[in-house]
This record gives sequence, C-alpha cells and structure tokens, in this order.
Amino acid sequence: MFDLKGRAALVTGGSRGIGRAVCEALGASGAHVVVGFARGEEQARAVAAAITDKGGSAEIAGFDVSNMKLAEDAVSAVAKKLGRLDILVASAGIAIDGLLLRLKEDELDQLFAVNVKGAIACARAATKTMMRARYGRIVFLSSVVGEMGNVGQTAYAASKAALLGVARTLAREYASRNITVNAVTPGFIETDMTASISEDMKKQLVSAIPLGRIGKPEDVAAAVTFLCSDEAGYITGQALRVNGGMYV
Repeated sequence: MFDLKGRAALVTGGSRGIGRAVCEALGASGAHVVVGFARGEEQARAVAAAITDKGGSAEIAGFDVSNMKLAEDAVSAVAKKLGRLDILVASAGIAIDGLLLRLKEDELDQLFAVNVKGAIACARAATKTMMRARYGRIVFLSSVVGEMGNVGQTAYAASKAALLGVARTLAREYASRNITVNAVTPGFIETDMTASISEDMKKQLVSAIPLGRIGKPEDVAAAVTFLCSDEAGYITGQALRVNGGMYV
C-alpha cells in the first residue's frame, strides 16, 4: 500500500462507481479525502463514513463541475479550508451514447461541460494551491474509448480523448513546480454506467478482453493511488491503461 499520510485529496464524482473506489483507496492509504459530488449527498456521506469507519479521514463537498466558475470556487474553498490540496482526481463524468447522425447539440454540450470543462476548471483551481506548495498530483479519468473509439460513442469518446491532451499539456506546464499530471484509461468496468448492458453484450465484450473478465472499480483505484503516490514522482504526462488487455 502506498503511504499518503498527510496528503489532502479531492475526488470529483466520488460518490459512486470508480470515484467511490478511488476515494476508499486513497483513504486506506492515509490521505484525507474530500468526496466530491453533484447529486446524491446521501451516497457521498456513505463513502465518507466507509472511510472513517476504517480509521481514515474524510468529508464531503457538493458542487456541479459543469459550471466552471462554481467548480473553481468549490475547489478553491476546499483548499482554503484544509490549508492544502495535494491530490486532485477528476473522476466526475457522464455518458450519452448514440450514433453520430442522432447526436444532438445539447447532448454534445452537456458531455463536454461535465467531462472536459469540469475537469479543466477543477485542475485550474487546484494548481493554484499546488504551485505555492511546489507539490501536486492530478489524475484525470479518461477511458479506453478515448484511445480506440467505439461505435455509438462519438461524443463520449471525443470528451475522453480530450482529457488525454489536457493531461499531456498540463504535465508540461507544471512539471517545474513538481506537479505531475496523468490520466487513467479504464476499459470495461463494473459500474452503474455498464449495469444496463445485456448479458449477451457482456459476453461479447469479455471475449475481447485477454484477461477474460470485466474489470472492477478497485482495479482502476489501485492505478490512481499509485499515480498519486511519491513512488510515481517521475511519471507525468502519461495515460495508464487499465483495460485487461482489450487495447494495447
């Protein structure tokens, strides 16, 4: 287990799925975790309680990342309250699937507002504190479809691919301040987003995964925790693939 004692971490989209697993993994490693959420305060409190019940430290922060000003203000408020912000994991995201010919402009706008603009806004606010401390870890949750594409996910794939460009650019911008910026690209993971997929489709997907199984949120959380650790201090601008070999 990586030692994150003394570190303060904010995880957007931390109330469920991969975000929840990340919160719990960071908490288990000793970080004080702020569980960010837009809706579902009860779920966020349950995540914080799960961390504290195991001897960790956590609290919650509700804000909508799709509003850039509100997101920046919220992240700044968290940093001010804690007196530091060492880790930002931008996990908040939505998926709207559909073929290109059926894609509506408002759906595209909504996807980019949450998945891209929200992540950028949170990173911009976080780096202000990290620069003063001359230390920081930023991790964006992208997706395997942002690298390989997928039928019926033009907008979603575009938003997740955008995060890879953001990570690589910010890695260059902030390296001199000892701030690393990376992305994790999960493959097919058991979450609320994949729960509605039929069993036949799941079998087809698993057949394309060399490791022969669907990933778990904890698989992704382990990769994120590593990138947030001191052991990953010489890794920046990278996309760490957690996909069971379905895209290499």
